[in-house]
Amino acid sequence: MRKLLAVALLSAGSFTGSAAVAEEIIVAGGCFWCVESDFESVNGVREAESGFTGGKTANPTYKQVTKGGSGHYEAVRIEFNSSTVSARKLYDLFFRSIDPTDAGGQFCDRGASYRTAIFYKNNAQKKAAQAAKKAAEAELGQKIVTPIVAAGPFYLADDSHQDYYKGTKRVLTRFGVVKQKDAYKRYRNACGRDQRVKQLWGASAPFAK
Repeated sequence: MRKLLAVALLSAGSFTGSAAVAEEIIVAGGCFWCVESDFESVNGVREAESGFTGGKTANPTYKQVTKGGSGHYEAVRIEFNSSTVSARKLYDLFFRSIDPTDAGGQFCDRGASYRTAIFYKNNAQKKAAQAAKKAAEAELGQKIVTPIVAAGPFYLADDSHQDYYKGTKRVLTRFGVVKQKDAYKRYRNACGRDQRVKQLWGASAPFAK
């Protein structure tokens, strides 16, 4: 049953050209590199951009947010073709790509900036998010702590954090000097993201490697 659900969630059809209707949602699911990578693989998603939202500091830097005190989450703005994939389907995917039972961060990343949340932009998105949360909670059989809150300003992270998962620039990491995309893969594995998601969701986890 879970395997069938995962396949259904990912099967969103093909781009329909002039019939396309652009829409966007904002979610926070821990490391924004990972959320961006996951959702750019979904049919109907045009682009996912890493940034910050939920706090009061205007135009925050990455260091300000991760240091704490800004109130911001690491978040991702997902632009999609709503004639191909719905906001509700994206929210369903989102819940099954995170640990929505963890209020203190995600996986190895701890602290307020790594909490999960959905930021709705209108009443339709709010209702879709609430329905997705209710369905996910019923399937998981555990309380989901991910809040659903009204969206505020979204601030893009600097270019070095966009599409990090496929970057070819060489960077110094604890693994040595490697390409960004290789650093990303090693980070994701070491952080235990996919391992925990698969533990929670089993075959319903759409992105876990």
